[in-house]
Amino acid sequence: MITISPAFDPDGPPRKPGALCIGAQKAGTSWLAQMLGQHPQVWIPPFKEVQYFNHLHIPEHRRWIAWHYRNKPQEIRNRHAARKVDLPPELDQYLTAVTSGKMFHNQWYKRVFAPAPAHAIPMDFTPEYSGLPEDGVQAVRDFLPKARVIYLIRHPVDRAISQLRMNLRREKRMPETVDDWLAEVSNPVLDERGDYAAYLPRWQARYPDMLVIPFGLIGTQPAAVMDAVEAHLGIGPGLYSNLTQKVFANPAGLMPPPEAVTALEARLAPQIDALRDMLGQDFVDQIR
Repeated sequence: MITISPAFDPDGPPRKPGALCIGAQKAGTSWLAQMLGQHPQVWIPPFKEVQYFNHLHIPEHRRWIAWHYRNKPQEIRNRHAARKVDLPPELDQYLTAVTSGKMFHNQWYKRVFAPAPAHAIPMDFTPEYSGLPEDGVQAVRDFLPKARVIYLIRHPVDRAISQLRMNLRREKRMPETVDDWLAEVSNPVLDERGDYAAYLPRWQARYPDMLVIPFGLIGTQPAAVMDAVEAHLGIGPGLYSNLTQKVFANPAGLMPPPEAVTALEARLAPQIDALRDMLGQDFVDQIR
C-alpha cells in the first residue's frame, strides 16, 4: 500500500502540478511516492498516477487508462471499508467528480490537483510519461514550463524482467518451455517503458535540470536519494518511515531461465551503452 498525501483541501482552486515523476516503470516510482506522500510540502492525488498526457498522446493507452479510472476510486473506497474507516465525504465527492463527465482536458487535469493545500507542491506520478513521443513531451513543456521533473533509471534487463513477471502474474500465465520464455522476452511491450536511449534525450532537451536517479541508490543510500529529491523540489527535510522498505516488490518465483535472460541482455545492451554515453560510467554502475 502506498502512503498518499493525507492533507486535502476540498475548497482548493484548480492547479497545475509543480512536479512530475515520469518513470521508469518498475524503477522505484512507488517507493518515491510512498516517501513523498509523507511530506507536508508535497501533495499526490489519491490514485497516484493521473495518466493525462499519455491519454492525449499515446492512443493505445486509452483503453487501459479507462480501466484505471474505473478501478482506482473503487480500490480507495474498498480500502477504507476493509479498515472499517469512514471515507471522508469530501474525498468521496472528489473521486466521483474527477471520474465523471468529460475527462482528459486541461481544466480537468488542473481539477485533479485542486485539493492540494496552498503550501504544498502538487505532484503527478505517471511512469508512462517517460515514453511520450516528441510532440507529447513538448506538450508537457508548453503546459508545465516550470515543472520540476524526476526520472528514475533501472538497469534495462532488471527492469524488463520485473515488468514481465508483473505482467505474467496479472494475466495469470506461466511460460512452460525455454522457447515460451524466449517469446515472452522478445515482446516489444517490454521495450515501451524502458527505451532510455530514445526517451531521456527528449526530456532532457525540454527539462535540462531534470533530476535523474539511478535505481540502485534507493537500496544503498535511500536517505541520500531523498536529500537530492528535496533539494530538487525545493522543499524542507522530511521525516520518512519505512525508508528501506520495498513497495510492490514482485513475489518470489516466475523467473525467466538463463537463456531468456541472455537474450534480453543481448537485445538491451545498446541501452546500457546509451546510458553510459549520456550519464557516465559511475551512473551506470548504480542502476542495479
